[in-house]
Amino acid sequence: MYVAELWRYPVKSLAGERIEAAELRPDGIVGDRNVVVYDQASGRVITSRTQPKLLGLHGTLGPDGQALIDGRPWDGPESAEAVRAAAGRQAGLARYDGPQRFDVLPLLVATDGAIAALGEDRRRLRPNIVVGGVDGLTERSWPGRRLRIGDVMIGLDSLRGRCIMTTFHPDTLVQYVNVLRRIRREFGGELALNAWVEAPGTIRVGQALEMLDGGAGS
Repeated sequence: MYVAELWRYPVKSLAGERIEAAELRPDGIVGDRNVVVYDQASGRVITSRTQPKLLGLHGTLGPDGQALIDGRPWDGPESAEAVRAAAGRQAGLARYDGPQRFDVLPLLVATDGAIAALGEDRRRLRPNIVVGGVDGLTERSWPGRRLRIGDVMIGLDSLRGRCIMTTFHPDTLVQYVNVLRRIRREFGGELALNAWVEAPGTIRVGQALEMLDGGAGS
């Protein structure tokens, strides 16, 4: 098995960026979901579950490590207006490094075997790491085990329950609800794995990985 793809989402609920290398710390990939969209009246985080047009905006990291929205600084007026157009006039942007920026755990690990079984664009699953060389739905037996990638150790906690975000096409944003219906019918509503960083470091696309039995935190 090997690291087939790496993904980072500098702004939570926006489209992310495919990267060749990622630095992993205890709170996940450096630069992942460090900016959130929120309701300026209630203070609550706004996601694409309720405002799917956010998926039409792209978050990336600039050379200085700061988040960009469609190539513009996240804290600039153009980004603010783009987010309001997608999520409503009440929407604002804020930097947030706390744990609540993750829906479950800091990492989501998907496998090429499960993606092939689903038969849909893997971006619908919003993975951080795509593991290649996996046979079919083998990932379903992985919870409680660990992945070692060089010096990096990743703990695998549980299968991820999927939500309405999987129904929106990553490019056109057209909704096709049968995607989620199929996930529920054929995969018990769960695809990919909630994971955390047990031993930090840097990983790269193409790097070999090893499956280990459970360890700390499992």
